[in-house]
Amino acid sequence: MKLIQYLPIIIMGLLLQQLTYAANNHTDDHENHTEKNTEPMAADDHQDEGSIDEHGDEHDDEHDDEHDDEHDDEHDDEHDDEHDDEHDDEQGDEHGDEHNEQSTKIKDAMAAQVNIKTAVAGSQSLAQTIVTYGSLTASPEQLSHVRARYTGLIKSVKPSIGDPIKKGDLLAEVESNESLNNYQITAPITGTIIQRHANTGEVTQDQVLFSIANFDSLWAEFRIYPAQHSKVQAEQSVAIIADNVELNSKIQHIIPALDKPYQLARVKFDNTTQKLSPGLLVEGHITVDKFTAAVAVMNNALQTMNGQTGVFIQQDEEYTFVPLQLGRRNDQYTEILAGLSAGQTYVTINSFLIKADIEKSAAKHEH
Repeated sequence: MKLIQYLPIIIMGLLLQQLTYAANNHTDDHENHTEKNTEPMAADDHQDEGSIDEHGDEHDDEHDDEHDDEHDDEHDDEHDDEHDDEHDDEQGDEHGDEHNEQSTKIKDAMAAQVNIKTAVAGSQSLAQTIVTYGSLTASPEQLSHVRARYTGLIKSVKPSIGDPIKKGDLLAEVESNESLNNYQITAPITGTIIQRHANTGEVTQDQVLFSIANFDSLWAEFRIYPAQHSKVQAEQSVAIIADNVELNSKIQHIIPALDKPYQLARVKFDNTTQKLSPGLLVEGHITVDKFTAAVAVMNNALQTMNGQTGVFIQQDEEYTFVPLQLGRRNDQYTEILAGLSAGQTYVTINSFLIKADIEKSAAKHEH
């Protein structure tokens, strides 16, 4: 009886167990089916991704190559264009600079205002000189020291220091101690009283009573050193520069100087106008050669640009620097061997203003 009572419960338990087993099997089958379907899909997806990546890489490589090629071509073209432009600009600038860097234009009115002067190049007689130095002196016969012939008492004195006198003029009267007679003292030369040691009432001794000097002519004594001996001789012309005055004369003679390493070239000159004094230091320009240059320019016209010496030639209102080949020269002119022809107009005064204008323009161009 008891077993029959529990039989329905047992049957229900078995049914539930069977249903649970079936459900589990269905779930496992579904999972297995899903896994089987998923694996090929994943493989396909991976294959597709690889295909996409390969296609993308190929596309990117092709795109990058094309981009690089285009960029390189554009860069090369731009670089070539820039290089060509720069080369053309530089070449053009260089040619322009070569043509213009040593010339400038100045209107005639402006040139006149700043006192730019010109001259025409041509032949010129040149005298080559050497420069030497010395001093002025008076010759012995131009200075006289007057004494009394006999000792005695000075009765009278006529001139004073600075008075001009002539040869034979009365200087003083003296009473001789021996004869007690008066005798006269007269001037032995024409000149000027430069010293006086005589007064009325004094007794003459052996002292100098008057000193008379005549500076109407003086001598310039120039030092001639051994290196100059062969070039200097008597009768050569000399320009004497003394106290900003130029005097012209000739060498009278050349004498040795005692205990000195040079000789003295003595030059006499007229001093009646200049009234120069002995002892004054002077400069001498001795002419040692004379010649005629086919083309010569004034020394003050020469300028230096870019390490070359030349002049500025004028053509209308344009001034151009031309380098020159120089020859011999003297104090005023320089011989031109090449670079300038006779008949060309060149700047002689204030050429430095033209040089400054060209250099100023060049400096602005560089900046």
